[in-house]
Amino acid sequence: MICKTPLRKPRHHLRCVQLLLSWRHSWQPLLAALFCTLGTGSSHASPEPGKMLKVTTRDEGGFLHFYVQNLEAADVTATFSMQMTNLEGSTKFPYTATFPGNQTVEAFKLAPIKRDAPWDYSYTDAFTIGSVTAIHDDTEVYALPYAPGAAFRVTQGYHGSFSHTGPDEYAIDWKMPVGTPVHAARAGVVVKSKDDSDVGGPDRKYERCANCILVQHSDGTIGIYAHLKNGGNKVKVGDKVAVGDLLGLSGNTGFTSGPHLHFSVFKAQSGRERVSLPVKFRTADNAGLIIVSGQSYKAGAIEVQQVKAEPPLAGSTTGKGRIGS
Repeated sequence: MICKTPLRKPRHHLRCVQLLLSWRHSWQPLLAALFCTLGTGSSHASPEPGKMLKVTTRDEGGFLHFYVQNLEAADVTATFSMQMTNLEGSTKFPYTATFPGNQTVEAFKLAPIKRDAPWDYSYTDAFTIGSVTAIHDDTEVYALPYAPGAAFRVTQGYHGSFSHTGPDEYAIDWKMPVGTPVHAARAGVVVKSKDDSDVGGPDRKYERCANCILVQHSDGTIGIYAHLKNGGNKVKVGDKVAVGDLLGLSGNTGFTSGPHLHFSVFKAQSGRERVSLPVKFRTADNAGLIIVSGQSYKAGAIEVQQVKAEPPLAGSTTGKGRIGS
């Protein structure tokens, strides 16, 4: 089943931020702000609880500098659309960039074309967890996300007609009892751990109620383990996990028709959307398998693998080096 954790806000729920500035004899603008508070899909200078990004501006050296503070531990990708009068930007719009976790970086800047004439601008932004620059390491073979020796049936695999379409095209659902230990399918850093929900059911009113754990991998992709048990997560943000480490307990939270574990690997495609990626798994009998619906798979022993460099919690780069697409 599709994981309905709030990785991004749907396009029609984007929170709009429009800042209208007029030139009045100097670089001291008359500021009027219009905030359309329709959701959590965009950011502004004073983000509400739960927001991913904080956008601030600074007037310096004849330029209006835009800074983005990523409030998440994970990489976040944002897309800015800008409408300008008598202004030019340091980049082309719409502009998509990936901002490393827990860092503040300059995104772009604006400057007046004619300095003695009025100017103004408005913009909208949209964002989603994940990196647009991530390139999946296709040599990786994932462990099954449960204990060695255990076997579970796949109720929905890749291209599942019920809910595995669009950004969840390459997701997998394993039917399993509530409280089943969930283990890391790949090494990485925990960038999200939510287990405060105790509700779920086959209704979209529960789609924001799924407990989950997100693990960012060394190639920038992110693995999501969803519909977990209330209070069952065993890891916290910042923890480094190895293949086979215990992450939490399976559950039945969020938009779900029954107890199961949802797993997928994804990256951002823009600030408005993400894309899931096909991966291969190792079982007790085979390696490099594509998991299919209707089959049961037994987890094998955890293989000792060569340690790969994992990204620091705040991302793999500093300053501006990671930004832009």
